[in-house]
Amino acid sequence: MTDSPQDLRRLLLLRHAKAEHPERISDHQRPLSLVGRRQSPRVGAAITAAGLVPDLVLCSSSLRTRQTWELARTTLDADPRVEFLDEVYDAGVRSMLDLVQAVPAEVRTVLVVGHEPTMSQTAGALASPESDATTLARVRVGVPTASWSWLESDAPWSEMVPGSATLLRLTLPE
Repeated sequence: MTDSPQDLRRLLLLRHAKAEHPERISDHQRPLSLVGRRQSPRVGAAITAAGLVPDLVLCSSSLRTRQTWELARTTLDADPRVEFLDEVYDAGVRSMLDLVQAVPAEVRTVLVVGHEPTMSQTAGALASPESDATTLARVRVGVPTASWSWLESDAPWSEMVPGSATLLRLTLPE
């Protein structure tokens, strides 16, 4: 029996766009750089072009991730529900998996806007043996700003555990 597209759950893991490193500003309050402000709308356009507009966005509470999302959103053909979470800012792989497992069952596509090394490590942890080998090798060494991984699974969100999703692609910034 083949799963229909409606049975698939899609997880997009986006590292925030390029940020500034100003002195005397906390990491949490670092803004996007000019490069990051150009990258972000391109991310939204690429997600739309791939047919992956999210139903739900889990976004770190940091300024650079919020700015990345707000600029990416301008090029989406939708206005998904967004949750700005300190838990994404502080997340390691285990806590990121906890967040994903708590996604409501009716949601089909989730976009997480977060930070390294958690975005690449989560993609690597979730990747099943059926994942694209080149993409998996790339996420295992980390990902640049404004890049996003695309994973799919027919398992319910509550059953998203290491090795349960197929890592299909890593999209790098233009």
